[in-house]
Amino acid sequence: MLVTSRTMCFEASTPCSSAETDESRAKVIYSLAPAMGHNAEGHPECSSRVSAIVSALEKARLTPQFRGSEIVQLKNFRTATVDDIANVHSKSYVSALEKAMEWASVQGVMPIDVFGDTYATATTFNESLAAAGAGLSLVDYVVAASKITKNPPVGFALIRPPGHHAIPKGPMGFCFFGNVAIAARYAQQAHGLKRVFIIDFDVHHGNGTSDAFYDDPDIFFLSTHQDGSFPGTGKFDDLGHGNGKGATLNLPLPEGSGDLAMRSVFDQVIVPSAQRFKPDIILVSAGFDAHVLDPLANFQFGTGTYYMLAMSIKQLAKDLCGGRCVFFLEGGYNLESLSNSVVESFRAFIGEPSAAAEHDDPSFFHDEPSLKVKQAIERIKHLHSL
Repeated sequence: MLVTSRTMCFEASTPCSSAETDESRAKVIYSLAPAMGHNAEGHPECSSRVSAIVSALEKARLTPQFRGSEIVQLKNFRTATVDDIANVHSKSYVSALEKAMEWASVQGVMPIDVFGDTYATATTFNESLAAAGAGLSLVDYVVAASKITKNPPVGFALIRPPGHHAIPKGPMGFCFFGNVAIAARYAQQAHGLKRVFIIDFDVHHGNGTSDAFYDDPDIFFLSTHQDGSFPGTGKFDDLGHGNGKGATLNLPLPEGSGDLAMRSVFDQVIVPSAQRFKPDIILVSAGFDAHVLDPLANFQFGTGTYYMLAMSIKQLAKDLCGGRCVFFLEGGYNLESLSNSVVESFRAFIGEPSAAAEHDDPSFFHDEPSLKVKQAIERIKHLHSL
């Protein structure tokens, strides 16, 4: 059913009557859902992640305080409902997670998945709903803006817990609700945007998002990730199933892949895939754990790589789907590289030159496995006839 979204106030001090003017000027709109109560001491997916990003944006003067209507923070966003979540996850799982909060309130921090790496606290359920809702509200805003300007702002949901590992029936890999997957279904149902193109450049495969849409021809899921990394899924020949065959593209890349590899992948795989799919909106699982300094994987992206991705995806959305594009924070566990990489993304969104040279120490980088990358790209191009 098509639901017309209402115009949303993005600042408590800004009246709704001026929203159209500000929407037409904004270049990036972001929401914050830092889940401060969902925290475990010593765990890489901690409450410091979003706080570090906010501090870095303020230091770089990339907040509304310094940029006026060019950069907007969406403050009055809604919380996702159980029905929103149930578009992707089973209601039995959602109910079980909510009930688990009683145990978490007693234990403080408790393991919540079979791997033991995902934890819950008493606030996890409600904060996960808030994270998903922050993304849905950005979809509303970007879609509304695209109706009054040819250059709507790029949305960025600076949220946690992350979501792309959460499978339809349970949590996994630090994730509870599939924020991007939930937003994809919402874009279809609430805004009539039939064809959704999802780019996942987290260093780990977005298995939860893939599972949710494996047989769906109208949601194209494209993942680049480190071959053999957690959770071990996302093989070349995982192409989708039934009517959805061909709408899943997995490109596992060798350890040591970096900026050169990602530039080649973008030009030779992502662009032609999107052009052929003809999306109505692009959603991005933006993981920053492929950075050379990140402790959980072995890629060697620099902050400049994320500038390139942000700039390129923004242009792709402008070329193919009226500029409708929303990023969702996924991984990234070195606070310095995470926050600097998000800052570079914001610079790209507003058209400022990259400052990556201030952060990328050449001594950290080594030669990329260029031949293996080329072979991987050629294989995926053959499988998908690109």
